[in-house]
Amino acid sequence: MTPAQIERTPFADLDGQPSEMTAMLLAALDEMGRHPEILRVRQTALRALRPEPAQRLLDAGSGAGDVARWLAAEMGPTGEVLAVDSSSATIAVARRRHDGSNVEYRTGDVCALDLPTDGFDGVWCERVLQHVDDAERGIAELVRVTRPGGRICLIDTDWGSLAFDGVPAGLARQVMEIMHGRLTPKQFDMGRTLRRRLVARGLRQVTATPVTCLFADPASAAVVLPMINPLVGQETWMSPPGLRDEWFSHVDAAGARGDFLAVLTIWVVAGTVGQ
Repeated sequence: MTPAQIERTPFADLDGQPSEMTAMLLAALDEMGRHPEILRVRQTALRALRPEPAQRLLDAGSGAGDVARWLAAEMGPTGEVLAVDSSSATIAVARRRHDGSNVEYRTGDVCALDLPTDGFDGVWCERVLQHVDDAERGIAELVRVTRPGGRICLIDTDWGSLAFDGVPAGLARQVMEIMHGRLTPKQFDMGRTLRRRLVARGLRQVTATPVTCLFADPASAAVVLPMINPLVGQETWMSPPGLRDEWFSHVDAAGARGDFLAVLTIWVVAGTVGQ
């Protein structure tokens, strides 16, 4: 029996989780943000966004503000970043971590931004749209708040690209089906759709760069892939009896042999808002 999908992944509703779960998820986001493959994705996105000194940027779905502070540092003392996240707990953490850079933190809904039209020179939105109920509405809002000639950079995951080697293929497919809609979003193909969505919105100079993240051992993969993370317990998996243990026995064996492999594509798509 395949478990029913839940409405949203825990990452999409941090404030709705028990405090212990929220703390664990925030720690997971921190660790993910330090992962070399995620850093490689972000460097690709930075080149696509092309921030300049004295610009005002929006980090939509900013988490604890690490990227917002990084963008502010890239622009220098004349640049400004507004970091917006739906989670009040996350924004509280971001404010505690503030380093004195030109970053402001606010709670807000990416799909209904309480922000002026044409108010930003650029927008960064990383791994957010896969979690929202209406990605088209979210993108429309990001376009609305960006001035003509400004840049929008969307970064999102194509969970349909996830593949493994070193473990039984049939078991891997079963695990991915169980995780779909539970710890990976129902909108599993968001990354590959971003170029089409920006083109449909009339953006110009749209670029689309697939970044294939490679994880050559289970410990590295566990930072980004929930089905490899042993801290995600049976109560979250809600899988048939014995399946989780069987899966991890194969993952651990592949890690010990040195032939474990996981790959996942994250798309970086950017474009210029029309004049």
